[in-house]
Amino acid sequence: MDPNQLSLEDLFGETPSLDAPPPSTVPETPIPPGQRRIRLETHSLDYRLIRSKRKTLGFLIDDDGLRVTAPRWVTVAEIESAIASKQQWIFKKINEQRERSVRRLQPPMEWRDGATLPFLGTDITVRVAEGSTMGVRFDDEKRELHVSLPNSASEQQLKDRVQGWLQTEARRVFAERLDIFAEKLGVSFKSFALSSASTQWGSCTADGRIRLNWRLMHFALPNIDYVVAHELSHLREMNHGPQFWNTVQSVLPEFENARKTLRDHHPEGLPAF
Repeated sequence: MDPNQLSLEDLFGETPSLDAPPPSTVPETPIPPGQRRIRLETHSLDYRLIRSKRKTLGFLIDDDGLRVTAPRWVTVAEIESAIASKQQWIFKKINEQRERSVRRLQPPMEWRDGATLPFLGTDITVRVAEGSTMGVRFDDEKRELHVSLPNSASEQQLKDRVQGWLQTEARRVFAERLDIFAEKLGVSFKSFALSSASTQWGSCTADGRIRLNWRLMHFALPNIDYVVAHELSHLREMNHGPQFWNTVQSVLPEFENARKTLRDHHPEGLPAF
């Protein structure tokens, strides 16, 4: 399910955790054509209502705001009661959508000498120098990545060299963290490989094959440790039940902070390769 969608079944479950306040109150404006308006405490919320043959009530947050898809038998009063019951979730998702829209308007990263990119939670600077052979060297003290390229090299070649270096570092760091947390958990994994998945930070099969997204190298080490501990914990609990989360917490007591960071992160904030 899209993270910005909420089905009718969710309406009677636990209220999602709230990390952002509702948008500030704004003066009343005319209701746009095709939309409805509901008053929620001190805030007004416009939404689009679409009737369909579906059997459940669905909420979708997009660039145009809230869209509600409802069965024909559900009354407007029931729909707005459902909106009111989940208003904080809705406002939170609207805020997140606005932030993503702002990020999309920001200029893309320019791959050149002096460019910066996130590496293990801090920015590093790319330094490009002309050379007869291609090579990459990281200066940890200066936080600079020195890339040697022929003068005729293209921007894509620079990106490929940086990506290759990041993936090499990912294999090194992931191997170290997997060994550490496997020992703490008392489990053993069969193998691990890098992933480029767009929707998953990691995965684990029942026979101990682990895949970790190399893009995790953009984040601080505690976030990487969370994904590593998460996947290794599946070797004891192949589910996401209470015992699974107790297992993760046993080796990473503060895992909720990392979980929130990765859950709330959006791909628009990462360099495009």
